[in-house]
Amino acid sequence: MQVAERMRTAVVLVRPSDSVRAAWGLLREHRIRHLPVVEDGKLVGIVTDRDIRLVFPSAVTADDKEQDPFDALEKVSVSQIMTKRVFTVTPETSIAVAARLLLERRIGGLPVVQGDLLVGIITKTDILAAFVELMSKSKRSQ
Repeated sequence: MQVAERMRTAVVLVRPSDSVRAAWGLLREHRIRHLPVVEDGKLVGIVTDRDIRLVFPSAVTADDKEQDPFDALEKVSVSQIMTKRVFTVTPETSIAVAARLLLERRIGGLPVVQGDLLVGIITKTDILAAFVELMSKSKRSQ
């Protein structure tokens, strides 16, 4: 089985200049954990829910108790917190290779690229679903 069979092609993405608050809003709205960062159509990074949580302001330590502490995230750009060294796969990559990369690198998602063009994303959840499907088929054939 290849990545192309399991990747999601409707990818929610951000630009490096977008605010961290906007990125957080997209993650919550779409109930996802990974946002590829694209500039001029080229993949330049990835930002995750964990990256954003690490820069969350604390309501406890905020100077101005009247102001929403999350307003500070409007001033931080995605480029400031994104991971620039992104591990990627192609649509032709096998699911096993993608799974091994996720496991070895301890990451949750891989952008799928064709040359420089982002064409999809595959996550641990997608690979687990493929595994469950394969195991179900295997049990039925026994």
